Amino acid sequence: MEHPFPRSSRYSTTETATWPDPQGREIPYLRRRFLPPMGAGAVLAEHRVQVQDRLDNVTAHYLGDPEQFWRLADANGAMHPDELTAELHRVLVIPLPEGG
Repeated sequence: MEHPFPRSSRYSTTETATWPDPQGREIPYLRRRFLPPMGAGAVLAEHRVQVQDRLDNVTAHYLGDPEQFWRLADANGAMHPDELTAELHRVLVIPLPEGG
């Protein structure tokens, strides 16, 4: 089965599997994705949260792609990305883009 997510997705390296339902149909699903350990990646920069910062804009500025917000969530241990900009003056770790 071709992987259902693009390479830029947080799920691009997550294994897929199938589950046979009671009617015998094969239902595809993603296996569990584990977060990388805190501090495991190289740091590109740090960003201090300002009034009205949005995570997509922060990610676009540093990584050149607003859809890479999940990299900041992973690097900063956030389960919910909105947590990252909720606290004014919080310092966010900006990880190096993969392959960078």
